[in-house]
Amino acid sequence: MKVWIDQDLCTGDGLCEEICPSVFTLRDDGLAYVKDGDKVMSDPGGAAGIVDVPEGMEDAVAEAAEECPGECIFIERS
Repeated sequence: MKVWIDQDLCTGDGLCEEICPSVFTLRDDGLAYVKDGDKVMSDPGGAAGIVDVPEGMEDAVAEAAEECPGECIFIERS
């Protein structure tokens, strides 16, 4: 499973970070980004910032996508 965030749709509510802080984070710009370990995929972000979901985090990532008010979290299943 892979995940990425479309920052153009992000409302900055932070629910994703609250649900799954090991995969999602909010930056100083108020938008959410995915993380790959300690690296925040913010340059350039968007679909170019796609990451593999760590093992065991699939359900939390799916919940974050479902709860996201901006519907900006995209999951790609392999």
